Amino acid sequence: MQAVIKTGGKQYTVNPGDVIDVEILAGNPGDAIEFNEVLMVSNDKGDVQVGAPVVENAVVKAKIIKEKKAKKIIVFKFKRRKDYRNKNGHRQRYTMVEITDILN
Repeated sequence: MQAVIKTGGKQYTVNPGDVIDVEILAGNPGDAIEFNEVLMVSNDKGDVQVGAPVVENAVVKAKIIKEKKAKKIIVFKFKRRKDYRNKNGHRQRYTMVEITDILN
């Protein structure tokens, strides 16, 4: 089975057993979570269900593995000849989840 889920403003194509990084979610490592915004589901036979906008009664179950941070990015702004410089750093937080099951 394969599904397309929406979480954190992004869409992910997932299969059971996949490990993906999504935007930070509430919960502790080991907790079970469900994604209810399932945009598409296909089974092994090739039958595809596309939602409008979501597939009814479709749920993707997952397990939180850990939280992590992405590589640090540096934002450096400046205006030439004006002695204006601004340096900012940012590390985005992610939750690593393992897809356990796709229910339709």
